[in-house]
Amino acid sequence: MMRLIAESPLIVAVVLGVLAAALIYGWLQTGRKPLAIIGLIVACLIPIAWIVSENWVTDREQIEQLIYQTADAVEANDYERAVAVIGDEATRQQALNELPQWEFSQADVGRIQSIRLIDDTLPMQADVDMTVKVEVSSKRGGLQQLRVPRRLLLTLEKRADNADQVGGGWVVTKYEHMSIVGGPDNFSTQPK
Repeated sequence: MMRLIAESPLIVAVVLGVLAAALIYGWLQTGRKPLAIIGLIVACLIPIAWIVSENWVTDREQIEQLIYQTADAVEANDYERAVAVIGDEATRQQALNELPQWEFSQADVGRIQSIRLIDDTLPMQADVDMTVKVEVSSKRGGLQQLRVPRRLLLTLEKRADNADQVGGGWVVTKYEHMSIVGGPDNFSTQPK
């Protein structure tokens, strides 16, 4: 229910609107004043639901914001800022080894297939399955402006020591990128 209120205010507003209309209709049919009062109170909850949803940032929204900011850092070829979201030292080193080989002229988040929060984990964890589209050229001169769609799998962890950062304390602990279709290709990471 909390996710519905925070992330889907339109659905909540429609439900509240239908409930308010039904209560007011009931008052018009029966003449019972309490139905009208409750109907008006429910109608007043509609703008409150919108305000709450605008000001309440859920974990999914924090993760999504972190993903888009990291894509902007990659596109700007700011590798230090891009790997700052990685909380595992081995994974950070893996990214620092891979990223400087390429010069990015585009790094767009194509579609976030899923952001799945894993229940009953401490610290809280999430898995992200998404597609990205990058336009890269090799710094070694072998490739000239290659446009590549990739599937990216992320494992994230929520840490209290990063709570002041944008993204609300979420850090990447593992990532894999691969071809969107088929098996691994020459550019795919090998799972650890």
